[in-house]
Amino acid sequence: MTGDRLNLDQLTDRAMRVHALYDQLNEQERGRTWNREEFMLGFVGDVGDLAKLVMAQEGARNMPGGREALCHELADCLWSVLVLAKLYDVDLDAEFRRTVDELEKKISARLSDSPVGAR
Repeated sequence: MTGDRLNLDQLTDRAMRVHALYDQLNEQERGRTWNREEFMLGFVGDVGDLAKLVMAQEGARNMPGGREALCHELADCLWSVLVLAKLYDVDLDAEFRRTVDELEKKISARLSDSPVGAR
């Protein structure tokens, strides 16, 4: 799957295929799958790993793996967000657009309200 970029729907489809594989593996190895809360807690752990890798990239701590580990963890976190959005039936494309539009308007309004010298 190299070369062509995937759109959000394609990324979500791939994320859910891998999620289904994890369900099969967990069922086989543990006799149960993770519920949504457990999946979220796993994501929190991944965000913690990402934070450490960002700190390492900025020279604030030592972590093995370097940039390759950072790239992997960013992709892993995106995978979790895509799966959580699907599990909670969130139209991530629409919500992302709505949220970014709101942020852009709020920030732009604050910038236009600020005195020029305060920037």
